[in-house]
Order: sequence, then C-alpha cells, then structure tokens
Amino acid sequence: MTSSFEFPASPARLSDAERDKALKVLRDGVAMGRLSHDTFVRRMELALTARSSEELAALTADLRTEGRLSRLVFGTVEAMSGFSVRLRRAWQAERLPKLLLPHPGSGHPLRIGRDPASGLRLNHETVSRVHAELRHQGGMWVLRDLGSTNGTTVNGRRVIGAAVVREGDQVAFGQVSFRLSAP
Repeated sequence: MTSSFEFPASPARLSDAERDKALKVLRDGVAMGRLSHDTFVRRMELALTARSSEELAALTADLRTEGRLSRLVFGTVEAMSGFSVRLRRAWQAERLPKLLLPHPGSGHPLRIGRDPASGLRLNHETVSRVHAELRHQGGMWVLRDLGSTNGTTVNGRRVIGAAVVREGDQVAFGQVSFRLSAP
C-alpha cells in the first residue's frame, strides 16, 4: 500500500534583505518629507510583520518615484553629512582630557561632584554637589547619575539611572567632558 503525502504550498518566507530594503525606502520617505512620522511608524510595523513580497511592495508603492539621479544625490548628501558629524566628534574627542578609571580592586565607588568630599571634585556651575558615581561591578564599569540637575551623558546620550562604560567612552558631567582611560 502506497501512501502519498501532499502539503499545501506556502509562500516563501521573506528574507531579511527584502525587509531591510523596504525599511530603507520608508526611512528615505520620512527623510524627504513624503511620510509623516505616524505613517512611517505604522508602515514600519506592517513591514516587520509582512509575510509576502506583495505586502512589502504595497507599503512602499507610493515612495518609489525618485529616479536614479535623485537616489545618487540623496545618498551622496547622506554620506557627506555623516562624515562631517563623525569628523567633528573625532576632533572633539581627541582634545578631551582623560579621566583615568580607578583600580577595580578598591571596592569603593568614585564619587563625582562639587562636594569637597568627592573623589573627583569638579568645580563648575553645571556640576551638582553630588553628581554621579563610577563603580566597578560584575567585571564592568558602571556610571550612575545621582539625580544631578544638568545630567550625566555617555557618548552624547543622557544617563537615566546607570550605564555601562568602557575605556574610550566620552563622559560628561553637566558641561564638563572627559574621555575614559585605563591606567
């Protein structure tokens, strides 16, 4: 007795490359002002859950009117603007004073602030009396903002609570910036 199994043909799964291409078209649509932020967010959600190429094509059909020349121009402008931002950050980063990470075996956090009892006293009006602390914890360095008025940032992003930091990171307490360095 011979039995045959037949399985219904299912459409091929979308590749990550197809999905990424559709997301890039949507991002470009927002950048060129052709999509509102809300429309972009909704279409992005739909693109991430799409099951077929046709669904992706429907999400980007009204955005593919730019020609080869405009894609070239927008790509060049995007690359140049990204280069200038990276160049400015690199230039500023190399000019920052270094903040040496304390020896990990001390077990005590390094307190940072205007308070005379701080391990790192920064006498600047944008630094709070008790601004932040740097602690070696679980094999990594953790920078914790202690409710400062003007904030603590790591690589330009504000620290809410705590953040893991590494050698080479740019940290700022108020408007006072440093580059972390290992001893």
